[in-house]
Amino acid sequence: MAFQGKKLINNPDDVVTEFIEGLVETYPGLQYLDGFPEVKVVIRADASGATYDKVAVISGGGSGHEPAHAGFVGEGMLTASICGDVFASPSVDSILAGIRAVTGPMGCLLIVMNYTGDRLNFGLAAEQARSEGYKIETVIVGDDCALPPLLGIAGRRGLAGTIFVNKIAGAAAAAGLSLADVAAEAKRASQMVGTMGVALSVCTLPGQVTSDRLGPGKMELGLGIHGEPGAAVADLQSVDVVVSHVLKQILSSETNYVPITRGNRVVLMINGLGATPVMELMIAAGKTVPKLQLEFGLAVERVYTGSFMTSLDMAGFSISIMKADQTLLQRLDAPTKAPHWPVGSAGNRPPAKIPVPLPPSRSTKSEESLSRPLQLSEQGRILEAAIEAAVNAVIVMRDSLNDWDSKVGDGDCGSTMYSGATAILDDMKKYYPLNDAAETVNEIGSSVRRAMGGTSGVLYNIFSKAAYARLKANSDSTVTAKQWAEAFEAAIDAVSKYGGASAGYRTLLDALIPALSVLKERLTAGDDSSTAFVLSSEAALAGAESTKDMQAQAGRSSYVSAAILATVPDPGAMAAAAWYRAAALAVKAKYEKASS
Repeated sequence: MAFQGKKLINNPDDVVTEFIEGLVETYPGLQYLDGFPEVKVVIRADASGATYDKVAVISGGGSGHEPAHAGFVGEGMLTASICGDVFASPSVDSILAGIRAVTGPMGCLLIVMNYTGDRLNFGLAAEQARSEGYKIETVIVGDDCALPPLLGIAGRRGLAGTIFVNKIAGAAAAAGLSLADVAAEAKRASQMVGTMGVALSVCTLPGQVTSDRLGPGKMELGLGIHGEPGAAVADLQSVDVVVSHVLKQILSSETNYVPITRGNRVVLMINGLGATPVMELMIAAGKTVPKLQLEFGLAVERVYTGSFMTSLDMAGFSISIMKADQTLLQRLDAPTKAPHWPVGSAGNRPPAKIPVPLPPSRSTKSEESLSRPLQLSEQGRILEAAIEAAVNAVIVMRDSLNDWDSKVGDGDCGSTMYSGATAILDDMKKYYPLNDAAETVNEIGSSVRRAMGGTSGVLYNIFSKAAYARLKANSDSTVTAKQWAEAFEAAIDAVSKYGGASAGYRTLLDALIPALSVLKERLTAGDDSSTAFVLSSEAALAGAESTKDMQAQAGRSSYVSAAILATVPDPGAMAAAAWYRAAALAVKAKYEKASS
């Protein structure tokens, strides 16, 4: 079902002019021509046609692909960018205005993406400018590798590879080359680059409904940057599979779209299409580089990852590969003030990046001291059963915890707890010194610190370390129920001290504090330890459930309205109650088995 797209805009007809106004307010080196709304041209603030002594480099096209092309205006790259309406070629008058504004005696190079409207309007503007006495050259960029070689005059579409051409031409112009030489370098670069994209969604134009053409679980290969259909619709695949397919298409010897063969040097661009998180783009980059090196035998000299030529809010990415030589690399590395060129990517990259070894901890114990005992004592068997039951309880709750947390937090409580629980389970089987309760609790903290992120990981590490310190103060090898209660209390006090929460704040402490109270009460009353433990776990469950009635005063939940909080318990409290309850029942079962 199609629905109205959500946009943070005013009048849909004004999005391009308002974008330009915001752009030049953000970057002092940019300015625009006073011709709104018909003329929408971004220029270098320091470039005037009357005095400009370098070749002017101009590109542009329909808007909606930001930061292309206006974000690449700046010394060392574009001199001006001509902006059309969203996905519409700029008018001849706009292009002419841009040429007149920045072109001096050295002339002007127009870099045009291969779309019919752009070719016609830039072509007509070029002819008009020549008739006015300007020296003009034009380079058409068509780097699309998604579709089979086309018959007729349409040719390959211009895509993100155009950004490489813009940078190379801009650097050549900044170096003082003639118009003919700048055009020659740009044309050569355009013939060396190939691009293909994959989309998880189509884009939504301002003021229009969102298309449902791509259904759930589908992706489109070779989708155009204006939302036009691509080569094929397929089931969603992992990024490894997608990257492999795209690289084979770009580097196919059958189509021979790019003159790249084994042993060549190349540069790589991973380009986000507008709604793809940087995390996913970096994952794609990390998978693409070794494939190019190992499967295609290419030397990857530079990697550019980010959003360079988007399609509004389209989810997906494109890959561009360009054959490189030393001159081309020098042009790409040349300094520029264009605000959206990734300056951090310049410079030689090593053939392979080897991770820096972790520095050793001064307090790291030897492997022998952390080995699992060959034979467990009675206390060791009980401790093992309790730990195993506790972490398994957390593991099975992952989805429920994430669901609750998605309503009152950031949606990752279950995943975070799962990471810690699985790490504890794995480490316990390898090297926990289970016959030594204090050291085992300390190692639980180490496992948590290594595997659990976020606030929960820190709090549980503090919890474990405080309990360890209390247990370590006891000289006896066997830990009594009273000593466990004292360690539990020390752990809770430490979490409260460093986390800032206490009872009633809607945190894990709302499960653990009631449990501690009942545990101490029942032990004082003379109950056997396992019974006291189980009774206290019931208090933990009741305390966790009661968090529905609390207004959060800590963590991300403190920003959530009371109406939403009342619908779910605190996920952290529920997780704490679950592992505490499971451990208590496991201990009781062990004691009952031993006495039977």
